[in-house]
Parts: sequence; C-alpha cells; structure tokens
Amino acid sequence: MSKAFTREDGPAGEPEDEREEDALPQGFKNYMTPAGAEGLKAELKRLLHTERPELVKTVSWAASNGDRSENGDYIYGKRRLREIDRRIRFLTKRLESAQIVDPAAQAADRVLFGATVTVQGEEGGPRTYRIVGIDEADVKNGQVSWISPIAKALLNSRVGDAVTLRTPKGEEELEVLSIRYG
Repeated sequence: MSKAFTREDGPAGEPEDEREEDALPQGFKNYMTPAGAEGLKAELKRLLHTERPELVKTVSWAASNGDRSENGDYIYGKRRLREIDRRIRFLTKRLESAQIVDPAAQAADRVLFGATVTVQGEEGGPRTYRIVGIDEADVKNGQVSWISPIAKALLNSRVGDAVTLRTPKGEEELEVLSIRYG
C-alpha cells in the first residue's frame, strides 16, 4: 500500500487531530471570566445545535449522489465536519477545566485577574489592558492573557507602582495609573 493512503499519527501514536497542541501550559490553571466562559458556551452551543446538524445534512445529501471520490460537497463537508468536531472537543475540555473568577469579587487596590489596568510607559501615552483568561485574550482590544509578559509584570502591583516589563525588545518601565474591576 502506498504511504499516501496511510494515516499519519502524532507523537506516541495519537491521531493527528487528537494532539494536545491547544493544551494549557504545564502547571497553569484555566482561569476564565464569567463573560469568557459564556462566550465559549455560546460557541459550543452554536456548533452543536446549528452548524454541525446542517453540515451533516449536506454531507448525507452529497453522499447519496454517488461517487464520493470526486464529490466536492462530500469531501469539503467531511473535512469541515472533522474541524467542527475538533473544535467541539477543544471547547468541551476547556470549559470542563475552567475556573471561573468573577472580577467584581477582587480586591480593587491591587492588580489581579480580571483587572482593567491603565499604565504609562516610557514610550507613548497611557495604555489600557484587561487581564483575562488564555482563551479570552484579544490583544487588539487590549485583553491580555494572565500568563502574558505584560500581565505577569502587572499582577499584584498597586496604583503608583513602577513595574518592569521584559520583552524581546528589552526592558520598559511602566507606571500603574489606575485599576478597575467590573
């Protein structure tokens, strides 16, 4: 049999789509804000109850048309179905391991998980970051993961503190201007 028709497995014989590529870093908890957990739950619900059932209908219809080897709807549909199933498994695992932390319950005098922090750096004007879970990070919108370098530098600081941010470009001193929760 040609190598082209054998299944490639990942490390330790795991199927390629079962790898733990999206696993949390070793020793880290999966902290998440209530809003982040709701977002993942909404995506999971949409995949399970809307996208997957519609795609299954399409794949079934395409399969009933006969020759599957040159059937684009069938081939694409099966590929997309695997992607959806992979995402469903990922979301399920993340939600099962999530530790929901309500930012409103945090002490407002220090930077902790869920804080919105405004800092003044050596370069440029004030910048605002919100410290969120790994799956909620969106740097373009100022939401940084709690394990990111900026969040690690800011955690446990107070208003007026100067913290050192270490990046590949070098070190930068940041002054904490304000801390908000909610």
